[in-house]
Amino acid sequence: MLTLLPSAAGAEESATLTSDWGGARSDLTGAGVDLTGGYISEIATNPQGGTSQQVAYVDQWSIGATLDLQKLLQWPDSKFQITITNRNGNDLNNRANLGTLQAVQDLYGGGQTWRLTDFWFDQVFSGSRLDWKIGRLTVGEDFADFTCNFQNLTFCGSSPGNIGANYWYNSPVSQWATRLKFAISTQLDVQIGVYQVNPTYNNPVWAQANGLFPNFPGGTTGVLIPVALDWKPAPWGKTGSYKVGVWYNTSDADDVYLNTNEQPLVIAGGSPLRRHSSSGGYFNLEQPLSANANQVGAKVFINGLISDDETSPLVDRQFAVGIEYKGLIDLRPQDYTGIALGTNRVNSRVAEGEILLNEAKGGDMVVQGSEYVTEAFYSWWIVKYLNLRPSVQYVVQPGGTSRNSNILVIGLRTAAVF
Repeated sequence: MLTLLPSAAGAEESATLTSDWGGARSDLTGAGVDLTGGYISEIATNPQGGTSQQVAYVDQWSIGATLDLQKLLQWPDSKFQITITNRNGNDLNNRANLGTLQAVQDLYGGGQTWRLTDFWFDQVFSGSRLDWKIGRLTVGEDFADFTCNFQNLTFCGSSPGNIGANYWYNSPVSQWATRLKFAISTQLDVQIGVYQVNPTYNNPVWAQANGLFPNFPGGTTGVLIPVALDWKPAPWGKTGSYKVGVWYNTSDADDVYLNTNEQPLVIAGGSPLRRHSSSGGYFNLEQPLSANANQVGAKVFINGLISDDETSPLVDRQFAVGIEYKGLIDLRPQDYTGIALGTNRVNSRVAEGEILLNEAKGGDMVVQGSEYVTEAFYSWWIVKYLNLRPSVQYVVQPGGTSRNSNILVIGLRTAAVF
């Protein structure tokens, strides 16, 4: 390990920017009302790649409350959560025309507006073995959930939402849903969810006027049903997390290759064949390698997903692997660094259509394949409530084609807890 300057965070330091409000915050928490607030921003620039060199800024503000209903209403083992978020800014993909398959600033998306992100009730039964949640939920908070320490969406958040965003809604977009989780043992959980699929929630224009309210807009197309297992073994005495899941979406969707006569769309034209469902599967693996009791040490992760090639409009495969190390510098045990490699593959049936069109018309249309991404960051805790995270991304074959110049992105993420 390296030895540099000591961490600014001391034991007496407040964990939030606004401290304890003269004791009022602790009193509220003790009474069952835990209030939270936060700010995250991402600045990114592209010294290489895209159609021009640009700088882009996006941010997210959030306020929330967790109500302990046992303390407030003598309702045992239950809580209520409400979270409101606001996003602003424009991302580098749009400003510099990067043409990447995944966003280089994960905070962008879901509409630059206020949204009701959490509005749910959670009840635990049977001595903590059964956990039921119902209300306005985001799929990614329970299924394929993964940390967002990196900026590129290849390595950030619930990955199915990165390729199935028309029906799998990650934060800040929520929809009415319910989720049931059962602890088979101390190391193994199984859970199933039923989520309303309604594209209206993901419509930024609708969200501008209605996104803050727990309403019931028209436009529901079906339900998303994910099922997952979460296994927590402890090889070498280090507890990991091994998740595997599948999903089924009952909504109709366009076939990406065939028309209603089951002929190639790019040649025969017409309307796309309608499929009556979409589906896919994923896995997430996180395993500490050398972490001690203070969580200092290395952790590896491997994420992968596959969606059906009939309806995935662009990307149908994603794979990522990385390592993070907490406490690399002796006197800064809360800082951590990470590096990851990943790939996104364009649906092979989309590529097949591009090849067919070139053959039929003697054209030179781009045939898309895979995009390759790497990112490294250092997460610096200035104080307990303020974090700076500079990062570097390099994207090879953006958009899945070597015709696009490789992209270098330099970014800075700032996070504050209020």
